[in-house]
Amino acid sequence: MELILASGNRGKLKEFEKILGYPIKPYKELVGDIEIVEDGQTFKDNALIKASKVYKIVGKDYIVISDDSGICVDALDGKPGIYSARFAGENASDIENLDKLIDSLKKMQLDSSKAHYCAAIAIVSKYGEYVVHGWMHGKVIAQKRGTKGFGYDPCFIPEGFKETLGELDDSIKKEISHRSKALNLAMPIINLLQKKGLNE
Repeated sequence: MELILASGNRGKLKEFEKILGYPIKPYKELVGDIEIVEDGQTFKDNALIKASKVYKIVGKDYIVISDDSGICVDALDGKPGIYSARFAGENASDIENLDKLIDSLKKMQLDSSKAHYCAAIAIVSKYGEYVVHGWMHGKVIAQKRGTKGFGYDPCFIPEGFKETLGELDDSIKKEISHRSKALNLAMPIINLLQKKGLNE
């Protein structure tokens, strides 16, 4: 059973492939550019919405995985949260979202705030639906540092580090990221489903 990622985000696709160690097919290669309305109230809701919609189109021979993730900033009452990808507007770029977060801190005259990333990974196949979560705690700072990663990485410093995710090497991020932690929980489920598919 082939694995499909229900995301059009190239940064996420690369990160998934780095963590898993093998290529994953993006859903657009099979179904084209379909509209998926993420109107859930939680990361879990939105991850399931994406994976379920793609699975209904591609059919039973596939395992569809989807991630919904974002950053939650204490000083902003948990925002941007599930709206992380569109914090600065519906079609905002990563840079626009990052700039809005930094501007929001500056308007509150803050140099930093406690924050955490959350990732929910949904796995949908003919054997049912599963969701796992991963978290990464730390703080956001009101400045950009580093050019690695994507999204809010240049302003997030993980707990126990002095560098932002935009400065840290990929090998370190692979160990500590919220997505890595969620994928480590998802992998046994994916492997089990693939084995079930082979044995049928």
